[in-house]
Amino acid sequence: MPHRYAEIAFTPTVKKAQEQFGSRNAYARMEGAPETRNHRLGEAEAQFIAARNSFYMATVGETRWPYIQHRGGPIGFVRVLDDATIGFADFRGNRQYISLGNLMSDDRVSLFFMDYPNKTRLKLFGRATIVGLDDQATLSLLEMPDYRARVERGFLIKVEGFDWNCPQHIVERYTLDEMRAMTAPLTARIAELEAELARLGNAESSEAGWTNPHALT
Repeated sequence: MPHRYAEIAFTPTVKKAQEQFGSRNAYARMEGAPETRNHRLGEAEAQFIAARNSFYMATVGETRWPYIQHRGGPIGFVRVLDDATIGFADFRGNRQYISLGNLMSDDRVSLFFMDYPNKTRLKLFGRATIVGLDDQATLSLLEMPDYRARVERGFLIKVEGFDWNCPQHIVERYTLDEMRAMTAPLTARIAELEAELARLGNAESSEAGWTNPHALT
């Protein structure tokens, strides 16, 4: 099965569900490409990941229950190290260490990268490696020098497969910085108009004072 993400996700039971609900033929065509694909990050995937300021990561614990965690940081905190490896610094949080503990027994992860303004999402399967503080050479590739947060460790993720999702049902959401950028031209135009109104008001006052020198007496 050349489509690597589908190879992982489309188990026999999933295929039976696809057959039952009428989508199997379409996905079978997706799987029929002559060469393996969606296992190496291209320029589009690398740029998309580098532009994100958060993502969601799922792990599985020894109880077999999945756990989803939100990971956030400044734009670019997830580093694309090569076409098969991404990594990020683990900033100190609530110290429950659920994802960390899960990865100690099962290195498989599932990641969702969301671009809400453009209604785009990238799904990724991978295997995670924990990077300790004793490996400063690797951590230096993941740290954000200007971000004031304590780094406890790092994670390297070997990409096993990825897939782009359709935009259906994704609601547009914007950060405060994105809203400021979007409204900056309007804010500048309002300031320009206010300055013009003030200039015209001052001009009218000056003209009135010139034509009627006794207006204030």
